[in-house]
Amino acid sequence: MLTGDMLRRAAHRHPAKAAILWNDTALSYRDLDAAANRLAHALRAAGLPRQAKVGMLSRNRADYAVVFFGVAKSGCVLVNVSVLYAPDELAFVLDKADVELLIFEDVFADKVAAVRAKLPRLKTLVALGAGKLGAPLLADFIAGHSAAEPGVAMSEDDPFCMTYTGGTTGRPKGVLATHRARAVTAHTVMVEEAIDERDVVGVVTPMFHVAALNIMFQPAMLAGATVTMLAPWSADGFREMVRRTGMTANFMVPTQAIQVVQDPAFDPAAYRTWKKVSFAGAPMPDWTQKALMEKLPNLRLTQIYGQSEMGVIAVNRWWNLPRKLGAVGREAYNVDLRVVRPDGTPVGVGEIGEVVSRGENLMREYYDEPEQTKAFFKLGDGWGWSGDLATIDADGFVTLVDRSKEMLISGGENVYPSEIERVIYALPEVAECAVFGVPDDQFGELPAAYIALKAGTSLTEAQVTAHCERHLARFKRPRLVKFVTDFPKTPIGKIQKNVLKEPYWQERTKKI
Repeated sequence: MLTGDMLRRAAHRHPAKAAILWNDTALSYRDLDAAANRLAHALRAAGLPRQAKVGMLSRNRADYAVVFFGVAKSGCVLVNVSVLYAPDELAFVLDKADVELLIFEDVFADKVAAVRAKLPRLKTLVALGAGKLGAPLLADFIAGHSAAEPGVAMSEDDPFCMTYTGGTTGRPKGVLATHRARAVTAHTVMVEEAIDERDVVGVVTPMFHVAALNIMFQPAMLAGATVTMLAPWSADGFREMVRRTGMTANFMVPTQAIQVVQDPAFDPAAYRTWKKVSFAGAPMPDWTQKALMEKLPNLRLTQIYGQSEMGVIAVNRWWNLPRKLGAVGREAYNVDLRVVRPDGTPVGVGEIGEVVSRGENLMREYYDEPEQTKAFFKLGDGWGWSGDLATIDADGFVTLVDRSKEMLISGGENVYPSEIERVIYALPEVAECAVFGVPDDQFGELPAAYIALKAGTSLTEAQVTAHCERHLARFKRPRLVKFVTDFPKTPIGKIQKNVLKEPYWQERTKKI
């Protein structure tokens, strides 16, 4: 299915229905489809050929929906750009992605101005909110163009969108996906998370990331549901959005869920309409899931697992809880998933291997990164390698062990930080934690634990160490415990362990 057809068909079925609710804006399916068509015609009139790259630098707002579908209908490729990038990072991504036209929200005008001279391919700017840098507003850019379908000849296998990996281990890579790949993910979510036209779907994570754009927004449009957007995130803002819009379903990252259950103003009545929530992006602590189930017994939790490169590949539905608590799920209905050894053969029950997936859900490539792309498809047999280590049980449920790059070797023994994190999370005082390797002259690496405590609680390093020694082999216990108030995170809530590690390994490099 072509991405533009999702909107066209939904507009035909529900022309007057609200497609988007954002602040005081209510955009019907009919009007959203017409605006997207006008943008597609405008992009063609601006001289952009098929598969030209159009960048989008914006927070969540109704315009994002127009741009998403307008670019899709034009045959161009949408490059979703993080609003958190510093100017150097922004310049790197826009240059690497070959962006020719950039649509930007006015609050980011200074960043755009700082990098524009470094980007000879960037010929056209279009502004959102207020005109800046001499750029026309989006409404003016599309004014006068036809609201009819643009009729651009396209294939489902054409590239459609590019998102950049979170950058937790280095420079981000552009994940280039086709219309077909993103349609597969949209269908996966719509079916596995039971999204239908009666839902009001909350988009509360940044739309420049697949977690919001392809795992919540696109499935909602496919189903003909109403989307309500929130930016910036806050527990107060979320509570009021649910109350105001009657939100029924949403995706959120663990950090957001933790803030909801710890909200001093938590009010079950405000969440009366909230029936379905899915989460991914980082491990959701068991205590958070239990707290959600206790505080909101009518809320159905769905754990999903996937990657920008693969879409959603595993699902753990609410009826499997608490029996399968901790597992990320089993193979989604329309993809292939395995846990394999380095040679590609499936592991046995309980054996650690790497998660791989095969099917129409996979990305096309890392844009302009042939060696990285080859490494992802390393056996050349159609299976993409996730870099995530996991076990699989007799029922086919996958439990993540760790990222292969995060495993540390201490005194010749493999140590998986997530195993230590699960033990630390069993302490009731712990809200979030991150375990990673720090250099050691004798053992090579030793585990270090950074811990954020729940409000009003206390814990000592000795208590953490003693708890770990009771539940883990001695060589796995953290040798460094540090209490923090917050963590550096990617836009979808993954703790950036590379940022935490950097000072320790920089010092190591200096000594060498």
